[in-house]
Amino acid sequence: MTVLACAGRHSGQSNIGPAAADAGVATTGDAGTAVSAGLTLPAGFSAEVIATIPVARQMAALPNGDLLVATLDTKVLLIANAEGTPSPPAVYFDIPDAPVQSVAFDPATSTLFVASQHGVWSAPYAAGHPPAQPKKIASVRTAGDSGTDGDVHITTSVAVSGSTLYVGVGSSCNSCVESDPTRAVILTMNFDGSNVVRKATRIRNAIALATNPATGTVWAGGAGQDSLPLGHPFEFFDAVSLHPGTADYGWPQCEENQHPYAANADCSQTVTPLLGLPAYSTWIGAVFYPANQTGAHAFPPANRGFYLAAHGSWHTMNDKYFSPPRVAFVAMNGDVPAHPANWSDANAQFSEFIGGYQLADGVTRTGRPTGLAVGAQGSLFVADDMNGKIYRVRPTP
Repeated sequence: MTVLACAGRHSGQSNIGPAAADAGVATTGDAGTAVSAGLTLPAGFSAEVIATIPVARQMAALPNGDLLVATLDTKVLLIANAEGTPSPPAVYFDIPDAPVQSVAFDPATSTLFVASQHGVWSAPYAAGHPPAQPKKIASVRTAGDSGTDGDVHITTSVAVSGSTLYVGVGSSCNSCVESDPTRAVILTMNFDGSNVVRKATRIRNAIALATNPATGTVWAGGAGQDSLPLGHPFEFFDAVSLHPGTADYGWPQCEENQHPYAANADCSQTVTPLLGLPAYSTWIGAVFYPANQTGAHAFPPANRGFYLAAHGSWHTMNDKYFSPPRVAFVAMNGDVPAHPANWSDANAQFSEFIGGYQLADGVTRTGRPTGLAVGAQGSLFVADDMNGKIYRVRPTP
């Protein structure tokens, strides 16, 4: 394992705002001190590389300390004893439908769920036993890509709350009216794939899904469309499961706080999300750090909240739409952000927890975070699909 020394940056998560949020490059002094791999962390935390997994995406931590890592390939890999001395990654599932970028675990039924490009799969889980063959329980993207403008989103995400699965399916385009009812939506279904309902619609690409373990509320992130005015649309997270009926997020006619981006658009019934975030961030991973977390590596209470992994824009600083990769922290009071959304300031609600993924030249990137998971002993696991690293973040003794 490669150990990264603790960075000397403020841990003060109350420092919400542009100064904290925009610290997306490795610097020195109070604004951030680079660790050996270029990453910056708050004072009092350290990180280490525990595995190398190409194109690592979303993850699921298991009760025995193991970690499952989904990929942009056909494979889900297992890192046994990720909270202790990790074993080399081993293939756990190989599903013939790439990408299988999302995996979730239901502790009540000991069931694993995997989301692939065209479906949702399930398998029973038993620690220490060979994996069962996954069974496809539902299909998505059933109508092909006809009519797309070329910006095809092929990832599917899955989360568990109670006895319900939440499935986020990306759109077939950047800006269009979808003909496929299983795209640009968040679906709910039973664990056997029955009773499929559209819980959210007109949501361009809900890549990151996260369940608040204290409340069971499912949150979803939205990646907005390209080619709008500079800095827009704000990306967002919202407590999608708290909305009655089907939540309408308005894309592509409406974005942000019911703001119209098309002529004659009626945005009066669209959702205003609880978190407004910088455009082009592309939030791929999210996890709630439990307020009651125990274990040898539990975070201090001030650092327990909502963690988000931004993949960063496909533009660099030389482009006006630049947004750096980072891991962000959002202080929460239950399912209410500690700081309300400010639709004039996309940096108002979060602080940067891990930075340094992009060098000061604004062009060179050293990594792009994706999946997040909280381990049984309190470690925060962070995946990076650019260089295939799995980091384990802990408070320093």
